[in-house]
Amino acid sequence: MTITMNVQEAKGRLSHLVAEAERGNEVVIARAGTPVVRLVPVTPQSRRLGVFATELSPHSVAESLAPLDDDQLALWTGGA
Repeated sequence: MTITMNVQEAKGRLSHLVAEAERGNEVVIARAGTPVVRLVPVTPQSRRLGVFATELSPHSVAESLAPLDDDQLALWTGGA
């Protein structure tokens, strides 16, 4: 469903229009009847960290913070 509304009316109904866009409806704001902008929901983006451009996800963070097993610990400490 497409909702088209002139700027003056959209000013007073912005919260409603944002909710409609979040529901997946197309929202077009017009000036003097001519469409000028479209409201669209923002999609989540993955975050990148530093120069390594490592993607962060809940799984990778949890995995990074998990304790090392004995074999991994031995590699870091020089143990047998």
